[in-house]
Amino acid sequence: MATLTNKIRQYVGSEVDFTLDVKLQNDGQGDYIKEWNLDTAQPTQAQLDALETQADDYEFNLGQIAKRKDEYGSADQQMENIIENGLEAEQTRIQSIKDKYPKR
Repeated sequence: MATLTNKIRQYVGSEVDFTLDVKLQNDGQGDYIKEWNLDTAQPTQAQLDALETQADDYEFNLGQIAKRKDEYGSADQQMENIIENGLEAEQTRIQSIKDKYPKR
């Protein structure tokens, strides 16, 4: 189940500052929007619920990207691999990592 923050990101279509733009609160029964300071109209619960799949995919993709970054290594390591093995070898290595951790 996607988080409320990611449903809001999907609704707005961009990053949100959750200290200024939108303030969430949890009084023990789950997060809810306490304050909405964006020009975009505040979403209804039904609108947020409709974004569950997109927000789940977003969260899944964030995890896949993190796994990819771990395996890519640092920029220095990537450059070293290019110098030692050639650009094509590095491109092949990167593609194999992307195939291992596909995004939705």
